[in-house]
Amino acid sequence: MKMAMETRILVIPFPIQGHLNPMLQLSKRLVSKGLKVTLVSTNSSLKPNNIISSIDFEFINDGFDAELNPETFDEYIKCFKVVFPQNLAKFMESRKSLGFPFKFVVYDSGMPWMLDVARDLGMDGAPFFTQSCAVNAVYYHLDQGTLKVPSEGCSVALPSMPLLGSDDLPTLVYETDSRQSLRELIVNQMLNIHEPNWILCNTFDKLEEEPSKLAYRNSS
Repeated sequence: MKMAMETRILVIPFPIQGHLNPMLQLSKRLVSKGLKVTLVSTNSSLKPNNIISSIDFEFINDGFDAELNPETFDEYIKCFKVVFPQNLAKFMESRKSLGFPFKFVVYDSGMPWMLDVARDLGMDGAPFFTQSCAVNAVYYHLDQGTLKVPSEGCSVALPSMPLLGSDDLPTLVYETDSRQSLRELIVNQMLNIHEPNWILCNTFDKLEEEPSKLAYRNSS
């Protein structure tokens, strides 16, 4: 009976390099607060080297298999957005039928559409931005049109941040012809930034006090 009453959180990282470990660290923090955490990865993602007994790991098919084998990043994302939510819903329903329903979803900010998926399944959710608040602020202003990509040698000024040159910006910002699909994915993190009731950021407030405050203001 005690286990059935535990607050269960579903944590969903984006299945690309560099996004699993930050979500894993967040999961450990949530567990330390007394929450029961299940971290979901896909059957095509790398399994963590050291399984942590306090965190449940679940592997859900993302459509990347012999029958549906995307050849490009665009095709993978298109397949992922269709297949993964379907299999996720089946997994969540099975847990609910066993008496262990999830209460909340924390999803990687690279999947803004996951908020709608969570709410369609009767839960709320919050995005987790795995990059620093300074980088998030750059992408936010790029999405809002308040940041114009500078030409070589120019600089830009953003609120609560020092003057930046083009070489200070993330590569995907100023190299507009490079990895266009990945660039769109990164910028699209901000598509529904004002819709979640909570926004989680991977940052150190002592190092990024001003950008962190900016992130909170933009999300309110």
